[in-house]
Amino acid sequence: MTDFLSADWLGTPAWFWLVFLVIVIALTAFDLGVLNKEDREMGVAESLKLSAFYIGIAMLFGGWIWFERGPEPGMQYFTGYFIEKALSIDNVFVISLIFTYFSIPAKYQYRALLWGIMAVIVLRGLMIAGGAALVAEAYWVLYLFAAFLIVTGIRMFFTSDHDPDIGNNPAIRWISRHMRVTRELHGHKFLVRTPSEKRGGRMVLAATPLLLALVVINIADLVFAIDSVPAIFAITTDTFIVYTSNIMAILGLRALYFALAAMVHRFEYLKYALAAVLVFIGSKILVSDFILGGAKFPPVLSLGVTLALIGAGIGYSLWKTRGEEMVKPPE
Repeated sequence: MTDFLSADWLGTPAWFWLVFLVIVIALTAFDLGVLNKEDREMGVAESLKLSAFYIGIAMLFGGWIWFERGPEPGMQYFTGYFIEKALSIDNVFVISLIFTYFSIPAKYQYRALLWGIMAVIVLRGLMIAGGAALVAEAYWVLYLFAAFLIVTGIRMFFTSDHDPDIGNNPAIRWISRHMRVTRELHGHKFLVRTPSEKRGGRMVLAATPLLLALVVINIADLVFAIDSVPAIFAITTDTFIVYTSNIMAILGLRALYFALAAMVHRFEYLKYALAAVLVFIGSKILVSDFILGGAKFPPVLSLGVTLALIGAGIGYSLWKTRGEEMVKPPE
């Protein structure tokens, strides 16, 4: 057993992964068994308290990494965590649009978010494993990540926001063509059996609007992951740090959603701070390899600049939009 726990898995002892897995399972069980026992709307105050709990868990986990593995991995974890957390604010805006489009009441949204995030844990794992394999085989892939981040950041500075065309999403069109879809919700169910006129009244499996919302949310997350995963690989190629910082930030998103959804319009200037973060993180790789002669960019500087930019973006947004009212989600 000792040999198994100390065995190397993706560059990290297996027992580190087991500790992380236990935390994720415990938090998910807490969500399923306590928070999701019945359908109900989560208020802003409860959302903020629950968010503080999840952020506290993430901070403690980062402190544990710092203690067990040293300051550098610890700072890399916190840098990745804060970048993913800030990027998730944009994700909240899109999720809010998706729920509004499908007319999903607030009391069913938490359930959809919970199952969506469980899918994200798997999908992000596959993306990060693929990215780690690419970087391990060819270091120059990091330069592609760096260039992508710089270009993405510059585009964010100069392109205006636009709402996604949810109705023309290819996945929605495919489901609608290949499966019966109900017009109305059936409580918190994703799939139901309904009578089919084409089959003489036989009961057939049908998707509900809640399932369609769940599918679109997961597709939206994959799109956001195209930015966030390269950003964290630009900070570190340690697969454990990349994955855990990503997932710890996402785990608390479902709790934070109900507070942010009501005031996401107040973060309109945060995108410029995020753009600056992406350009900075991408440039860091090029500066380290081509100007500093391969010397490591100080992790404390990366963390400090990231926090300063995100903090400035949030602070300026809240100051510029002070006095604006919160937007109530659909009943």
